[in-house]
Amino acid sequence: MSVTPSPQQQAAIAAIVNWYVMRRQLQQVFRLFGYAGTGKSTIVTHVIEALGLSHMNRDTGCTPGVVFAAFTGKAALVMTRKGTPASTIHSLIYRVSEATPEEIDRVEKELFELRRTLGRMGSAERAFAETQIRRLELRLADIHQPQFLLNDQSMVRDAELIVLDEVSMVGPEMAADLLAFGKPILVLGDPGQLPPIKGAGAFTDVAPDVMLTEIHRQAGESAIVRLATMARQQQPIPYGEHDLMVWKMPRSSVSPRQMLKGGQVICGRNATRLHLNGSMKQVAGFDGTYPEGRGEKIICLKNRHDIGLINGMFVTLQDVRDEDPLSFSATLTTEDGTKVSGRQRFYKGHFDDHVAFDADRLRRDWRDMRGLIETAWGYAITCHKAQGSSWPNVIVYDDGLGRTADDRARWLYTAITRAERGLVILD
Repeated sequence: MSVTPSPQQQAAIAAIVNWYVMRRQLQQVFRLFGYAGTGKSTIVTHVIEALGLSHMNRDTGCTPGVVFAAFTGKAALVMTRKGTPASTIHSLIYRVSEATPEEIDRVEKELFELRRTLGRMGSAERAFAETQIRRLELRLADIHQPQFLLNDQSMVRDAELIVLDEVSMVGPEMAADLLAFGKPILVLGDPGQLPPIKGAGAFTDVAPDVMLTEIHRQAGESAIVRLATMARQQQPIPYGEHDLMVWKMPRSSVSPRQMLKGGQVICGRNATRLHLNGSMKQVAGFDGTYPEGRGEKIICLKNRHDIGLINGMFVTLQDVRDEDPLSFSATLTTEDGTKVSGRQRFYKGHFDDHVAFDADRLRRDWRDMRGLIETAWGYAITCHKAQGSSWPNVIVYDDGLGRTADDRARWLYTAITRAERGLVILD
């Protein structure tokens, strides 16, 4: 190992090894928490080496070992790029079950028939039919949503240890499903980050077994880490230069054209995202509602494992052709430079929302958009979409998101820690 652990890190390594060897049958989850710059990944590397375990992934079949996973697809992709094969927790433990066209038709016909004959029924029969109608309406409203079931053939069955990174967004239901496999789990958490959109973090709402508080010397010299620490501690961040690559400025001092050159823009509110994307793509010279295949910045909104697309991945489109009111087609290259074979079809709705937002659009379009790739302009993204990712340079557009001081601190801390080298905070 090229990095020598600090005394606090050495104590953490010893505690994790002791848990795994002596107590994992009594305590299924070990929580290693730490803020940005405390070296959680370094500790995990030392632990795996000390235990003599090997990495396990889909390519090694059922060879027992360590399985790595993260909540977001982009976080798993970042881990894989850095040499640790990882997958999303979702793809690791679930299999998808979708309603067949025949099932959908059956529900629709049954609902139609009940409504058609309702007026000819007696009062008792009518009350029962109305109950059936309400049940079928509820079923039909969500029938387009895929159902995810626990995968009893998951490679987790053969794992010796599961390591979860970026766990602050894991909710109670997913945590319970993961625990159901009965495997020891080492979770890496940052209590300063955003929780799930719905509910509290299932792994971060309990006191950690080890909490890392010492910032690495190299990390401590970073202005990004300093500002992230100030945000977490709810200290005001002064305007001005914090080092050559880190600044805080008023929003009015930076134009959309300057943002285009400044790095990935991260904001809080969806309405802000739509506004910034509209402004930035326009100054970039892209006036159309939909991509034209001229190098626009486009982000994938949902996983498509069949063609290697990951939620949060940026893509490039070429040879764009209009197909119908809901779709266009194009050839596709991922941010890794992989060209997806054949022409792919894309949903227009998320691009239409940048022109006129429609809260009912997805519910209205769900049947016809099945199979279409979901993408949107990616010049600006929300912090929740950015979670698990990082970029060399980041612009944090502080639009005041957060109902409480704690909410704001978590949002700002998470957004700041997406930056690797350069950072500009705008408020």
